[in-house]
Amino acid sequence: MAVYTEVSNDDLERFVAEYDIGQVTSIKGIAEGVENSNYLMQTETGTFILTIYEKRVKPQDLPFFLGLMDHLAAAGIPCPTPIHGKDGQALRQVSGKPAAIVSFLDGVWPKGRTPSHCAELGKAVARMHVAGSGFEMRRPNDLRVTAWRPLFDSCRDGAEQVMPGLETEIAAELDHLEKMWPTDLPEGVIHADLFPDNVFFLGGKLSGIIDFYFACNDWFAYEIAICLNAWCFEPDHQFNVTKAKHLLSAYRRVRPFSDAELAVLPLLARGAAMRFLLTRLYDWLNRVDGALVRPKDPLEYFTKLKFHQGVTGPSAYGLD
Repeated sequence: MAVYTEVSNDDLERFVAEYDIGQVTSIKGIAEGVENSNYLMQTETGTFILTIYEKRVKPQDLPFFLGLMDHLAAAGIPCPTPIHGKDGQALRQVSGKPAAIVSFLDGVWPKGRTPSHCAELGKAVARMHVAGSGFEMRRPNDLRVTAWRPLFDSCRDGAEQVMPGLETEIAAELDHLEKMWPTDLPEGVIHADLFPDNVFFLGGKLSGIIDFYFACNDWFAYEIAICLNAWCFEPDHQFNVTKAKHLLSAYRRVRPFSDAELAVLPLLARGAAMRFLLTRLYDWLNRVDGALVRPKDPLEYFTKLKFHQGVTGPSAYGLD
């Protein structure tokens, strides 16, 4: 989450009048994240999140994102529920940009991740994958392997500014990933951005999953690879096999994880590291002046990529 677009009082008043949620009593920009403008909004009837969709989000994708949240919430997945206006529509405009209001979820994201957090995550992700099977809309992953080289080409001239040799390292890894990427794995709707700041906990139990604006149809195992990168590395960049075991074991108790998925997991983990290295590199080199946003260090994911390059099989992750 972030704030790129400021909303005037008049625009906000007209916008909220299209809902049955009462008048706004307070509103505050949320600084975390990098994609859209987000506000914590209190009205006479409760607390909500106002999201204004910025340029990276395609307007034609918004019915998929909002429809998916409606579907998952109805299936009992703890995620934000889009608030529908008096006309029945959840998607509208404010300050000339697409926008929506969603319900507020209680909880805090875990700054210190424990194996039990990872187990809770694994269970919730598997439940989400199963629940998503009934969602009829489809959206391809815009940040799949075929998109990584064009993204790199758009920012490769600045790679050496971030770290000497980074351009050569990324180019060589892309050659490998493009050649070896799998073509036939179990797939369905995935979140595709399950970082700790998108997962809330209360009393040690997972209370919410937020920020579905990268959700798409892709390999279920790729989602697990993203989670291994985001949840199972320590601050000193060491991989924690206990956390990985808890994550996948809990997942398997809800949805089977095949031998084929397990075998290709090291490659998918390399790919997930590359995807976030490239998007962070792009954001690092293309900062928006005046935006209330904190670009994330791309080299964190370069370090994770180097770890995965040395992995010979899933046993290195403590998995079997």
